[in-house]
Amino acid sequence: MTTQTPAEPLPRTAPGTAAGTAPGTDRRTAAAVEVRDLRRAYASGAEAVRGISFTVGPGEVFGLLGTNGAGKTSTTEVVAGLAAPTSGTVRVLGHDPVRERRRVRPRTGVVLQSGGLPGDLTVAEAAAAWAATLSAARPVADVLAALDLTREASTPVKSLSGGERRRLDLAVALLGDPELLLLDEPTTGLDAESRRAVWDLVHELAAAGTAVLLTTHHLEEAERLADRLAVLHRGLVVAEGTVADVVATHRAEVRWHRDAGRPGADVLGPGDTVALDGRHVVVRTASLQRTLARVLAWAQEQDLELAELRATPASLETAFLALARTADETR
Repeated sequence: MTTQTPAEPLPRTAPGTAAGTAPGTDRRTAAAVEVRDLRRAYASGAEAVRGISFTVGPGEVFGLLGTNGAGKTSTTEVVAGLAAPTSGTVRVLGHDPVRERRRVRPRTGVVLQSGGLPGDLTVAEAAAAWAATLSAARPVADVLAALDLTREASTPVKSLSGGERRRLDLAVALLGDPELLLLDEPTTGLDAESRRAVWDLVHELAAAGTAVLLTTHHLEEAERLADRLAVLHRGLVVAEGTVADVVATHRAEVRWHRDAGRPGADVLGPGDTVALDGRHVVVRTASLQRTLARVLAWAQEQDLELAELRATPASLETAFLALARTADETR
């Protein structure tokens, strides 16, 4: 596949023409999603979401980051109005997404982990059928072109590859020019080039005022897309803020094979810690350059070979792993 970023932005419907939107409404003026102390439990008694809160502003990409089972999809289903919360409150575009679904649904685009389009319809027919349910839809041809599906327009949905189906799911979600776009693992099954094209499209939509709630377990995707994010672990928010905010709470690492031994406190800088992690000695620090220089000087003075030496700056990956580890330890 050779996906290209669209030469022209996706056309928007005329202001105020989407069902449930008053004429002249500015999609940037009110919170798109407000979640307060959301809990969701299943019939078995298992609690998938255990009291989380967050907001998503118009034109903002908000990421829910977490491993499988963290509660991301369960949260998205409640926001989409597909399930009621066990407790807590959820407001989407100012409305209850379950009780006032008719007001919310026409203004929301949803991409869940598995689509439900009829397999015997062609791509163009499936998109046109969905567009016919909307009071003001974007041109089908334009949306298919934006997702690089023009060549597949006459292909039955059941004959599409996994990546092509994913792009069709996104195309259908965009037909109604949504004020809120819910993306649950949107790039699963896509190759690297297609993934980046979808990222570019999400940036374009957010810049035009669409609010985006993104769930993902891909750290690069969260870093590239999210203006703010919440890290979920076992149904709880364990960190929230910009990527920089989350990363800033964690430290860089210098590690090497434990056979070389560990330095004394006099070698380390203020606030540094040293510990064993499996077969490695790990020094965690707020100043990677300073600490690495000290460790190397110590090794040279002691004539030590630091096998498997690695210096890792603080990143969303190190913060994410540390947050999950700490949450498990404090359960």
